Amino acid sequence: MGLHERRQREKENIRTSILDAAFSLAKTEGWASLSMRKIADAIEYSAPVVYDHFENKEAILYEISLNGFHCLHIELLKAQQAHDTPEDKLKAIVDAYWQFAFRNKEYYQLMFGLGMQCSGKGMMKQEFSSFQDMLYEGTLEIIKKKGSNPDNACHSSHALFSAVHGLISIMMMRNDDIPSTMNKTTLDETVSAFIKSV
Repeated sequence: MGLHERRQREKENIRTSILDAAFSLAKTEGWASLSMRKIADAIEYSAPVVYDHFENKEAILYEISLNGFHCLHIELLKAQQAHDTPEDKLKAIVDAYWQFAFRNKEYYQLMFGLGMQCSGKGMMKQEFSSFQDMLYEGTLEIIKKKGSNPDNACHSSHALFSAVHGLISIMMMRNDDIPSTMNKTTLDETVSAFIKSV
């Protein structure tokens, strides 16, 4: 391995270490307490080394959130592909989305800016629309199967997304006084009622 390749590999390793350290700190201390200095201390480098790889903390958060959306997309695809009917597919992807949110709370909070600023200076993440796209496709399939008006698919699927994301957000921000079983039951009932109504 030449000098250039060795330096490139070292640079990539430091970048990975920065992202791993930032995520680990967020899990133990929360996203709000994250700083470039803490990340530098965690990887045992000086702060300028961190700045050599990322412009600022927001750039680090943006990179981590993209990884979160990628992981979510994989889970949604697995859930969707495990079923045959559009109704079962829709239920499965909503359930996978819910499960992902609570198994990966730190990712979800960062991805959607829950209790903190959204990362990436408002830059649109292509991965952001994965769940909404799948909800739309599933809704459209059910509508076509029922012979209903396909023009309603966009509005209806957006309403379902709002309901699901709203329940998760409430649960995450107020989980001390809201039973998790009540919210999951509400979610399941919402999806069943949605399928009947479209």
